[in-house]
Amino acid sequence: MRRLGLLAAAGTVALMLGVTAPARAQWIVFDPNNYVQNVLTAARELQQINNQITSLQNEAQMLINQAKNLASLPFSSLQQLQSSIQRTQQLLAQAQRIAYDVQQIDHAFSTSYAPATSSQSNQLLISNAQSRWQNSYAATQDALRVQAGIVGNLDTNRIQTSALVTSSQSASGALQATQAGNQILALQAQQLADLTAAAAAQGRAQSLEAAQRASAQDQGREQLRRFLTPGQGYQSSNVQMFH
Repeated sequence: MRRLGLLAAAGTVALMLGVTAPARAQWIVFDPNNYVQNVLTAARELQQINNQITSLQNEAQMLINQAKNLASLPFSSLQQLQSSIQRTQQLLAQAQRIAYDVQQIDHAFSTSYAPATSSQSNQLLISNAQSRWQNSYAATQDALRVQAGIVGNLDTNRIQTSALVTSSQSASGALQATQAGNQILALQAQQLADLTAAAAAQGRAQSLEAAQRASAQDQGREQLRRFLTPGQGYQSSNVQMFH
């Protein structure tokens, strides 16, 4: 119908030109078919241009998304986590007397914690008892210091956790979300390391206390034997029991 309308309009225009134009004027030929083809061609070209624009917009959005996925997280808790771990390590390294060293432990249990024998002098027994008590006292102090340091890390961990959760929720791409998740895992690992340090310090104190009690009982038996054995020359002023 549209095409017939165009043909009718074209015929009307041609008739008017034939009536009013002078005899010597050239006729203007209007080809409706050619006109329609030109319009359809222009429409197809316009549609192709629109498709190209849409494709370019999609590619631009894809590049924007890729850029977001490759963008690094602007927040990092690494330095704070490292500082917390270093503080705990320093406290463990400051352990007094019998520290976390296999050779020191072996030496102590072959000397001051060794079973009391008849060949040991009374003064040596007393000296060993004093050394064991000092070891237990120092270990208890060390355990309390480590626990205090870990409690001091709690506030820092709270601030870092809040910042990391906020960063994770506002992450604009996959990389940022992954980095935030990795840092949260690192924070949990640091907290686990603190718990391990506290357990180690507390366990050390308890172990030395148990060793002291066992050695004190053994030494008490040896002192009692010497006291009851005639000819030992054991003076009551030297009888000192460390329990």
